[in-house]
Amino acid sequence: MGSRTTAPEDQYTAEPFLPERVTLTALREAAASCRGCPLHRAATQTVFGVGKAHARVMLVGEQPGDQEDRQGKPFVGPAGRLLDRALEEAGIDPADAYVTNAVKHFKFTQAEPRKRRIHKAPTLREMTACGPWLAAELAVVEPELIVLLGASAGKALLGSSFRVGEVRGALLEREIHGRQEKLVATVHPSSVLRAQDDADRKAAYEGLVSDLKVAARALS
Repeated sequence: MGSRTTAPEDQYTAEPFLPERVTLTALREAAASCRGCPLHRAATQTVFGVGKAHARVMLVGEQPGDQEDRQGKPFVGPAGRLLDRALEEAGIDPADAYVTNAVKHFKFTQAEPRKRRIHKAPTLREMTACGPWLAAELAVVEPELIVLLGASAGKALLGSSFRVGEVRGALLEREIHGRQEKLVATVHPSSVLRAQDDADRKAAYEGLVSDLKVAARALS
């Protein structure tokens, strides 16, 4: 399997690393050894999804951040705390959701050792390589609703033409991996944190909550 780390980019895939027995526990254990694309080399560890095996809602983000990479769980950094607050305000209990990312390893740039690690967006090819993990999570959890957090999550599940701004806050129905899924798209919570000033941040947060209320109504 070591040769797969140097496979040509068009051959990147997590497929050979999936377990024969597909449960969340088996998937999580197998993903810890994934070498399906080069992102595993610099990351501390695989960050797999967490939550109830049959959660009604699945939240899909882009990739782990710095804190997630260190702790091994998704959405445990500042963006995750903001997301939990927004979910509760919208009427969705964060404990009832399954939370994951399109890409399971932290992709970053670093000017020099011990300097801050700066998030770098994964390529569509890297998201495609990691796609089998997300497909397997969907097959096990079978959520009633998927919430897409940002453009990368949308592109990973709906293709490269996906644009958050065109569909955010609307209840969508799409076929994904042979199954009809209900989806609501919104911004990634990290974009709220990046807002330029307090007024912009407040507006961005309220927009996120508004979109999540659409998801809450779809689940009610």
